Amino acid sequence: MKFSEICDRLGLTVETSLSHQPDLDPEITSVGAVDAATAGMVSYIEGAKFAQFVAKTGASALILPKDPTLQSQASDRNVAWVSVADPRLGFARAIGLFYQPYQPAPAIHPAAVIDETATCGEGVHIGANVVVHAGVTLGDRVCIHPNVVVYPGVTIGNGTVLHANCVIHERTQIGAHCVIHSGAAIGSEGFGFVPTPTGWEKMHQSGITVLEDGVEIGCNSCVDRPAVGETRIGAGTKLDNLVHVAHGCQVGKGTVMAGQVGMAGGVTIGNGVILAGQVGIANQAKIGDRAIATAKTGIHSDVAPGEIVSGSPAMPHRLFLKVAAIYSRLPEMHKTLRQIQKQLGGGL
Repeated sequence: MKFSEICDRLGLTVETSLSHQPDLDPEITSVGAVDAATAGMVSYIEGAKFAQFVAKTGASALILPKDPTLQSQASDRNVAWVSVADPRLGFARAIGLFYQPYQPAPAIHPAAVIDETATCGEGVHIGANVVVHAGVTLGDRVCIHPNVVVYPGVTIGNGTVLHANCVIHERTQIGAHCVIHSGAAIGSEGFGFVPTPTGWEKMHQSGITVLEDGVEIGCNSCVDRPAVGETRIGAGTKLDNLVHVAHGCQVGKGTVMAGQVGMAGGVTIGNGVILAGQVGIANQAKIGDRAIATAKTGIHSDVAPGEIVSGSPAMPHRLFLKVAAIYSRLPEMHKTLRQIQKQLGGGL
């Protein structure tokens, strides 16, 4: 499609090169990274950090920030452009014009095993070797890819997608327009064992897991059910691959967790929280709304709303940066200390 059509379909017509160069309206056939894009592609510049690529990219069009200098540089190279407040978001939406995830047509594969008490909405797709147990309720346009197992009493909302080889355990409640990626286990048993003189006695996990609308769970992630009560993931929250949400955790709305985040039981996480890769959270810790934990942070106690923490044990990020700077100087400081000890006649 023409670049002007892309701008129209994305509603990005306020500030574009078309106003100054109406004849510069290239044919766009795909999208690409700015450092690898070629003719016929649209790419984006997120900010000044990547400004150098305006002069280097082979893209025919760019989505730019509101920066007159970058706009001028693109125009000088005859690269079409549109300027938006959030170029990354604009590019994400542009991708959607050229690519849509695989969506099989409504059908039930003859190799699927569906209990006669299960209820299916309209337009459902159920792939080969899927097993749907008793009392399951599937909403309209639910898509279940091959080899998925849905245990008894599960409810799944409209438009939710279950990718191949994931498992939804008994009585789990999944909202509308959720995505569960391959290998994920939702509603699996929490890690509940009671020590006795003769060993560990199992505590049955009788609770449920609830995913609200728009939740996305990455590959090989686990969201466990508790002994009693519920584990709940709030609407619009996104989990990356290999994330573990333990029994009884309560996660708010619009929170994101990067790969290998793990939390112990009973953790409470607020709305809009960001947990970077390999963050670990101890039992019963509470993390306030819009808090951020940087990569590999170990959280052993509560984190206040809006706070940024780093390190293990977690500390305010500014303090962590000071500590990290000192850490790299420890060999030098140790050498200096030994010299002082010698001068004072002592040893170390």
